[in-house]
Amino acid sequence: MKIAVDFDGTIVEHKYPRIGKVRPFAFETLKALQKKGHQLILWTFRSGKRLEEAVEYCRKNGVEFYAINKNYPEEPWNENDSRKINADYYIDDRNICGLPSWGEIYRIICPEEDNLIEKKKSRPFWKRRKM
Repeated sequence: MKIAVDFDGTIVEHKYPRIGKVRPFAFETLKALQKKGHQLILWTFRSGKRLEEAVEYCRKNGVEFYAINKNYPEEPWNENDSRKINADYYIDDRNICGLPSWGEIYRIICPEEDNLIEKKKSRPFWKRRKM
């Protein structure tokens, strides 16, 4: 799936134009989603130098995006364009109900893993396989 992710207020606390403190489990969740094969698109208001700072901050924290403010890397883009990215999910602190925790975001996108956890929990402890 393609997942569009906002930066300020979502990956980090909202301190624009500075980069705020990273939100708990943001990078761990983004890396786990990438590991499952999802394409992450950075979808942010930032442009120019401020955008470069955000991209570099994410890169230093182990996340490189499939595309940045574009639907795909080769798409021609004018930084004055303001449009919606084509994605299956949009992760943004400006959602109607606010930003869920990054753990909840992962469970929404990967519900099959919750089912695996529940199956493991439902077996008696003496039948659970040790790893």
